Amino acid sequence: MSLLQILRQDIRHPAFAEGFKALLPAAPGIAAWGLMTGVAMTKAGLSLTETIAMGILVFAGSAQLAALPLLLAGAPMWVVLATAFCVNLRFVVFSAHLRPYLMHMPLPERLFRGYLCADLTYMLFTQRFAAPAPDEAGRREQAAFLWGNSSCNWLSWSLPSMLGVALAQVIPQQWGLAFAGTLALIGIMCSLASTRLRVLSAAVAGAVGVVAYALPLKLNIVLAIACAVVVCLVMEHARPKAAAP
Repeated sequence: MSLLQILRQDIRHPAFAEGFKALLPAAPGIAAWGLMTGVAMTKAGLSLTETIAMGILVFAGSAQLAALPLLLAGAPMWVVLATAFCVNLRFVVFSAHLRPYLMHMPLPERLFRGYLCADLTYMLFTQRFAAPAPDEAGRREQAAFLWGNSSCNWLSWSLPSMLGVALAQVIPQQWGLAFAGTLALIGIMCSLASTRLRVLSAAVAGAVGVVAYALPLKLNIVLAIACAVVVCLVMEHARPKAAAP
């Protein structure tokens, strides 16, 4: 069965509509963020081809917004790539967690679903399904739900982003619509901060990001992520030793 046939089959499954509706409450915030990202890409001096390619192929709002100022400043490509890599490191964790859910799928399907994976889709999917399904019917339900909320997320981001590209000369960046996307991410972060270690990592990253804000080329983002990772790894290794006695 081809990828297109699989996706059509998923659309007809009741879980597809359930997944699509689950993401609808966050769609306005995602759309506002995508709209202003499209405006920002155009006003950064990228060509029409470059903006469309970046919006569709990269499909990573935080990485796009982090890379644009660096491209404008003429930063070395390794700095741009390192910043985008660090900003998107969370997807390594997402993919490791989702691996048991998706490993039964053919490689093209896994790659496609991996491309569509985003913060909200991961959060909603893992909240809905605590563990991989043991049978074929359950696996189809999970795949349909994931396809539903992934497609809603992609449409909520990509269409407004392309609209922002088209209306870049009409929509002023001073509207501050991108702040809606920031609020959406804060909501995601708060819902995921379910353990003390996660709260600590958010606090460390936020504090370092603010303290190091004056660093050039947005390197405060890289430093904040690195410090949060180091602190949490140290705490993770220290906990068993402290509990042993």
